[in-house]
Amino acid sequence: MLLDFEKPIAELESKLSSMKHLAEESKVDIKAAIADLEVKILNLKKETFLNLTRWQRVQLSRHGDRPYTLDYIHGLTDKFIELHGDRLMGDDKAMVGGLGSFEGMKVMFIGQQKGRDTKTRQYRNFGMSNPEGYRKAMRLMRLAEKFNKPVVTFIDTPGAFPGIEAEERGQAEAIATNLQVMATLKVPIIVVIIGEGASGGALAIGVGDKIFMLENTWYSVISPESCSSILWRSWDYKEQAAEALKLTAKDMLEQKLIDDIIPEPLGGAHANPQQMVETMRKVLVKELKELSAIPSNLLIQKRIEKFSNMGLFTE
Repeated sequence: MLLDFEKPIAELESKLSSMKHLAEESKVDIKAAIADLEVKILNLKKETFLNLTRWQRVQLSRHGDRPYTLDYIHGLTDKFIELHGDRLMGDDKAMVGGLGSFEGMKVMFIGQQKGRDTKTRQYRNFGMSNPEGYRKAMRLMRLAEKFNKPVVTFIDTPGAFPGIEAEERGQAEAIATNLQVMATLKVPIIVVIIGEGASGGALAIGVGDKIFMLENTWYSVISPESCSSILWRSWDYKEQAAEALKLTAKDMLEQKLIDDIIPEPLGGAHANPQQMVETMRKVLVKELKELSAIPSNLLIQKRIEKFSNMGLFTE
C-alpha cells in the first residue's frame, strides 16, 4: 500500500534495489553510486515526513501496514490472556482486551482492533465497536481495579458503530458510563492513540492519567471526510477540513489535550513496527512506574483536574 507522497521514495528505493542486483550480477563496482542514492533516499524521506500536511498524517494513521492493538500487545507482553464478553450481550470483536505480563508487571490492556484484509475487517467491524464493546472494556477496567492492576488503552477507531442496532442497545449510554467509570477508576490509566481517534468511539476508552499520541495519528470529534460532507455536501474538501480541524498530535499537544507525542520511525510506524513497539515499551515502563507510586485518591483527584482544565470557558 503506497500513499501518493510515498511514491517518489518508492521509485528511488526500487532503483536502488535494481542497482544492488546489477552489482551482484555483473560484479561491477558501483558502491559509490549506491551510497549516493541511499543518501538521496534518506534526505527525501526526511524532507517528506517532516513536512506532512494534516491530511497526509490522517492518511498515514490509516495505513494498512501500521501496527494495530494486538500487534502492540503481543510485542510488549511475555504472556497475554485475552478476555471476552461484556456479560450482558456478547463479545464485540472490534474491542479487545486482557491481562498481560509486561516488564515484571501485570497490566490490563484494552483497545480497538482493525483487520488487514476484507475478511478480518468485517470480523473486526472495521474497528468500530458496538455498545457491548464499550461495556466489555468497562468490565475489564473494573476487573483491573479489583486486583489493583494498571490499565493501558490503545485507541484506533473511525468511530463508534453508527448502526440502528447499536443505538437500540444503548450506544450513547455505554460510552457515557465509560467516561464516568474511567474518571474515578482507582488504578493508573495510560491512553495511547496509535491510529485514528474519532469521536465518542475513541473518547470512550480515552480518559486517563497520561494521554499520548503517536506522531502520525489524529484525534477529533469528527473525521475530515464527514466534516467535509456536512459543511460542503461533498468529500472533495476533506483536506481543507483536516486543516481546519487541527487534529494532529502536534495540534493536540499545543491545545494541552494530550501529555506528549511518541515519535515514529522515519517513514511511519509501518516502516519499522519492531522499532515502534520498543519505543512504546520505553514510554510505558517509565509512565507506569511513576503513576503506580501515586496514591489512588490523589490519582483520581489529578485525573479529574486534568480534564476539568481542558478547553476555554467563561463564567
